[in-house]
Amino acid sequence: MPHRPSGARFRAVLAGAVGVALAATASPALASAAPDGHRYYLDCSADSGPGDGSHAHPWNSLAQAGAHRYGPGDQLRIARGTTCTGTLAPSGAGSAAAPIRIGAYGTGTRPHLEGGGAHDTVLLRNMEYVEVRDLEITNSGGTPGTERNGVRLELADYGIGHHYVLSGLDVHAVRGGDFKTLTGSSGIQIDVAGTTTASAFDGLRITGNHIRDVDREGIYFKSTFSRRDLVGNQQDPTAYPGPWTPSTRVRIDHNTLTSIAGDAMKLDTTSGAVVEHNRVDGFQLRSKVANAGIWTFNTDDTLIQYNEVSGGGNSLDGMSFDADGASNHTVFQYNYSHDNKGGFLLNCPYSGAKTVDVVARYNISHNDGARLLQNCWGPILNTQIYNNTFLNKESVPAYLVQDDAGSPATTRHELTVRNNIFAGPGDTATDGYRFKNPTPDLRFDHNVLYGIPGGVPANTDGSGTNPGGSTADPKLIAALAGADAGDPDSYRIAQASSALGLGAPVPDAGRHDYFGFPIPERRPAAGAYQGPPVR
Repeated sequence: MPHRPSGARFRAVLAGAVGVALAATASPALASAAPDGHRYYLDCSADSGPGDGSHAHPWNSLAQAGAHRYGPGDQLRIARGTTCTGTLAPSGAGSAAAPIRIGAYGTGTRPHLEGGGAHDTVLLRNMEYVEVRDLEITNSGGTPGTERNGVRLELADYGIGHHYVLSGLDVHAVRGGDFKTLTGSSGIQIDVAGTTTASAFDGLRITGNHIRDVDREGIYFKSTFSRRDLVGNQQDPTAYPGPWTPSTRVRIDHNTLTSIAGDAMKLDTTSGAVVEHNRVDGFQLRSKVANAGIWTFNTDDTLIQYNEVSGGGNSLDGMSFDADGASNHTVFQYNYSHDNKGGFLLNCPYSGAKTVDVVARYNISHNDGARLLQNCWGPILNTQIYNNTFLNKESVPAYLVQDDAGSPATTRHELTVRNNIFAGPGDTATDGYRFKNPTPDLRFDHNVLYGIPGGVPANTDGSGTNPGGSTADPKLIAALAGADAGDPDSYRIAQASSALGLGAPVPDAGRHDYFGFPIPERRPAAGAYQGPPVR
């Protein structure tokens, strides 16, 4: 049986009951009051000697500021309008009542920290109760293509570290190499290393940052304490041997990621993470290997919602979302995906891994391709794709579903595609929307399939071809002449839509649709809109 340790919590997420609670508990408040510690100052433009860290005689190098060990309530303030080169690597720990705070002082632009080709511009290693805000961070110097990061948080044989905040950072021009490793290269890298003491982050918030022009990862998690049966050998067990010890109370919200060479965000070895209200515009742009927009690997109970993802640069993956190996109880909801060359959703276990209980619902997809949905060849258990709206007004994907499974006798897929709208401009049997290797366990029902030549394969359970569905016009506002298909509000439906009342009830279907309208109990519409038809 698959590993399902958090089923009750997952069902609560599906019912829409705990999304706000998860977000509220992801990290202590950013502006929490704390007892005063010592305040230290860094001004790299100061020329009055090494200084003592006081306001009158500030430190003038990152090395000096990093050589100090900080305690509860201490602050490191860096002068605005100045540039420091090298690595800021402080040490110490704050407390729950009094975290260490690193930020800016004075007037002008954010303090600029440039790594100069070092492995990390900011390194917080084996620290806890620490917050970093309002800095500009680059790492463009030296020879491009080496392993390097803008900000790296690392716990190495530390145990559980608590309370981390990264906020208001402008991370850009990180010239790392084209590889995914435990320690780089990323705008923000979160890694758990070691083999002797199980370690993880508890209470990590990444909020309000701008990550741009980064090679290769935007926000990236990885952990050596990640071994469990669900992951199989999709991750090398010799390199990542530790027992699965997930980071908890992780929240990634209100960040903007643009011009990312590889993956925009990858979560790894987390439980209960919330990823919401982020904007991704441009990923998989300069990498020669597979990358996706926002994806999970070896995670439990992940909630990915209210994000906009666009600009996937090619079809080597290149889709907005991915539930990869050992993604257990993952919900993608209320997201807007558009203009991604790779497509909308990848479900990708292999080498003995499984995905379990993946849900994609109330999302809008516009002009995504080369495939809308793709499945890898490992077991995909209980994936439900329902009440989404897909419109391909200008570009037509080659495949509606691309299934990379081998023999259906050895690969088990439990995948239901229900109550969706698939609308396209196709008018001949060669206009795309084909199926590649559809497996017997792939089931379509109660979908609108409009402008899609050839339809969908018959369900092998004998229930027919898209039972309860329709091929009539769903009358999406976005499909009308002169309508703005790039506006999510245009994905409402008009009078006489074939989607009205077409859907089948889905257990634990959530409280509201993409637009905030409640879900009808008996006769939902197909698609992401459940409100009254627009006149």
